[in-house]
Amino acid sequence: MNDVLPAETPRWQYFEAIARGLLASYGYQEIRFPVLEQTQLFKRSIGEVTDIVEKEMYTFEDRNGDSLTLRPEGTACCVRAAEQGGLLYNQTQKLWYLGPMYRHERPQKGRYRQFFQLGVETFGMAGFDVEAELLLMCADLWRSLKLSEHVQLEINYLGNSEDRASYGKALHAFLLPLVEQLDEDSRRRLDSNVLRILDSKIPSTREMLVNAPRMADYVGAESSQQFRQLQQMLDQAGISYRINPALVRGLDYYNGLVFEWTTDKLGSQATVCAGGRYDNLSKQLGGNATPAVGFAMGVERLLLMLEATGQIPDGLNQQVDVYMALVGPGVQSQGLLLARDLRKIFPSLRILTHCGGAKYNAQLKKAFACGARCAVILEGDSSVQQVKFKVLDTEGATLELPVTALAPELARFFNLD
Repeated sequence: MNDVLPAETPRWQYFEAIARGLLASYGYQEIRFPVLEQTQLFKRSIGEVTDIVEKEMYTFEDRNGDSLTLRPEGTACCVRAAEQGGLLYNQTQKLWYLGPMYRHERPQKGRYRQFFQLGVETFGMAGFDVEAELLLMCADLWRSLKLSEHVQLEINYLGNSEDRASYGKALHAFLLPLVEQLDEDSRRRLDSNVLRILDSKIPSTREMLVNAPRMADYVGAESSQQFRQLQQMLDQAGISYRINPALVRGLDYYNGLVFEWTTDKLGSQATVCAGGRYDNLSKQLGGNATPAVGFAMGVERLLLMLEATGQIPDGLNQQVDVYMALVGPGVQSQGLLLARDLRKIFPSLRILTHCGGAKYNAQLKKAFACGARCAVILEGDSSVQQVKFKVLDTEGATLELPVTALAPELARFFNLD
């Protein structure tokens, strides 16, 4: 679990600002829910025979003996919150969230035990149109972050619960004679969660699956039509994609469309965004059946990708516009109040006031170090009428002007109305 230090937070803020703006432009609303949930929520939603539930969840008993878990993902939490909040019955919802998730897995590049996810969940819409909108939204995000050429969309269609059951039987029948050749996890999943074997990363198992039955052959006509409509929409939008028959996602609640956006810029951690449809999850958790589809993306991985592709904008670490240097014991109060007045006049200006006392050269050194574009210098043993305005560039031009002329000078220098 990592700290995000001040030198790194501008990158997070950059990503978050773009994402928030995009989500607002699509009309999606933010939802927030606790990091702790009843453990049973995740066992019922994710599935007990999954790596997350079996190996990765941070689960403990509280003082009342209740089993609680730090949330390993956001979809189940969002469904629970929306159901309890009365947002699902005879309604449509377009929601998003951003926050930390927790999984006790082997730390590696872009994957931490506390990691942040941006998630989007929609409820009450059964057609291909909302699925297409989510993929369009992702494509718009990649374009805004200048990552479009570095990601590839992979899609698959799992059909409804009956389709999945029929396919599961066929896949089980195909693999049963080969059980001794399967890896340990796949042998364990053969009778408990056979579709998860398609998600195996073991080369020998993946090679065995080349000749396995295909999900597409077991999907009904209505589901197939919806998948074709989605593909047509993606073609019209100019979004390239690859149909991946082995794509099933690692959570038990998916049906219908599943998708992943992948990259070759992060080594083995190729997936940067993933999601799909999960129409049965609300009913599975005790509510009413509700059509639902969504996705989530790992913020840390996206930041690594921005860095790897050289798409971190210059100047992100410049957090200060004006450095106010206060030299001498008599100008501290005047300087603090002057800075406060200037912030009221120019709310967009970032003004850092020096506190703690220091000599002129030491304060000026800090002004340069923080990246400020100019310094305002008050110097004296008592209240002053004149201030120095110094441009912090190689020439370092300095003006001396009345305190009353400082605001007009800042407006001119920063082109503020």
